[in-house]
Amino acid sequence: MNTLALHPSCRRERLLHALARLPRELLARERRLTLYAALLLALLVPMAIAAGLDERLLRGVNVWIKPMKFALSIAALALTTAWFVGHLRPGQRRSRAVDRIVWLLIGTGSFELAYIALQAALGQGSHYNVGDPLHGLMYTLMGLGAFGLTATQPMLAWQLLRHAETARPPAYRQAVLLGLWLTFVFGAGVGGVLSSMQPPDVAAGAAVPLFGWSLAGGDLRPAHFIGIHAGQVLPLAGWVIAARSPQHAGRWVWGVTALYTVLFGAALAWGLVGRLA
Repeated sequence: MNTLALHPSCRRERLLHALARLPRELLARERRLTLYAALLLALLVPMAIAAGLDERLLRGVNVWIKPMKFALSIAALALTTAWFVGHLRPGQRRSRAVDRIVWLLIGTGSFELAYIALQAALGQGSHYNVGDPLHGLMYTLMGLGAFGLTATQPMLAWQLLRHAETARPPAYRQAVLLGLWLTFVFGAGVGGVLSSMQPPDVAAGAAVPLFGWSLAGGDLRPAHFIGIHAGQVLPLAGWVIAARSPQHAGRWVWGVTALYTVLFGAALAWGLVGRLA
């Protein structure tokens, strides 16, 4: 008899133990990305202090909110990438292909965050700030950096398709591949459109708290957010599905992916229709 099924406290203890081991597991899977993510999370502290002391606003939001959001988002991407590198066969985890993925993510993520933080310190926008040649060039480089950052995910998906360990449930592996590919397709796709369509000005009380997204439509940032986080949401859903419904897990993964695609499409339509209205 499975006694864990009778004692929820045992399951909680197992979960807490797994969480305590998580940092060591991530370091063992991909040390560079794990330490990079830890650095980004540590930077949230001085940024939060700056936000508390600095009352300047940009588009109705404290100037330090954007760098904080980007630091958190890039850290999440680095950690999930480190985790999925651990799905490769041991000999492939130290390959040149993985090195390219790691350094491309660190390089592009650092460039994006450094420029955004610099502009925040200056009280200026990093996005859509093209009023002079220098800022126009930097904005173009930001676009290339964002493309490179999301491109790391299908690069990793290709390595997993060829060199993944086969011990994990097929449905979970399927969810990981779908999440990595859709991060690029959805995230980079909307990012390209968003780069030329500045979000609408948000009136007081008409925005999503903290994020600053417009509630009146015409804002593509929610669709972009959904797109770039497919690589976290779908693998997590696949892991839960594979654990709870192993017999029909593949169908459920495709179903969740379809729902996620519908959600993304609805957010994209909301942003585009608001622009055309």
